[in-house]
Amino acid sequence: MKIKLLGKNLDDIRPLLESRSLEETESGAEAVITYGGDGALLGAARDFSTLPILAIRDAATAPTCSLHEAGMVLDRFVAGDLKQTVLYKLCAESANGTLYGINDLFLHNINRTSSLRFQVKIDGELFAPEVRGDGVCLSTVHGSSAYYRSITGGMFRVGMGLAFSHANAEIDHLILDTSSVVELTIIRGPGMVIADNDPEHLQLENGESVIFRKSEKFVTIFGLEGFMCGACRKIRHGI
Repeated sequence: MKIKLLGKNLDDIRPLLESRSLEETESGAEAVITYGGDGALLGAARDFSTLPILAIRDAATAPTCSLHEAGMVLDRFVAGDLKQTVLYKLCAESANGTLYGINDLFLHNINRTSSLRFQVKIDGELFAPEVRGDGVCLSTVHGSSAYYRSITGGMFRVGMGLAFSHANAEIDHLILDTSSVVELTIIRGPGMVIADNDPEHLQLENGESVIFRKSEKFVTIFGLEGFMCGACRKIRHGI
């Protein structure tokens, strides 16, 4: 199988490929292998989402348990024993462009010394005429262990999570159905919309809006349960 290899410390994994009939290539790849952390996986999901992705932790920077060492994961991949997980992508749409993410979308304040003020509509209904704060995050279930958790202190297993960062006290976090559409309009900005770790962003001025929703795009990932392994996490954090 021809694969595209992405990540750090790639010379550590290259010797493991040939004996498993995996050929690194720059064109005509049938799958992508990310050897690194969350950033490598998010980048592959953004840039190579039409290809299946095998996610493997880089042991030099993120030690793993014995079940999820690179060689073990590659053996299971070649044997067809790894579970496939299909993750949908969120979409941020504005007059300035469109962004996609498998973790989350975020509307941030650009001026770090001044709160952003924005209106929130959910499925066409006014939810909040004016929110004051640092911004708002829409997260997938997969992304709920990342930015969403840092804001709310919790996670969720179904739907989409809408979390408000340092917002006025009367605003609560919400769990929405995946069919929900969130419209955010800047009252006092400017604001910046980002998706996952994408270096691109959308800037919104006063009166401009962005739509956050589930998109029709998705990505297929092999071995995600091992990539997110709790035992590996304990080793990395010395627990």
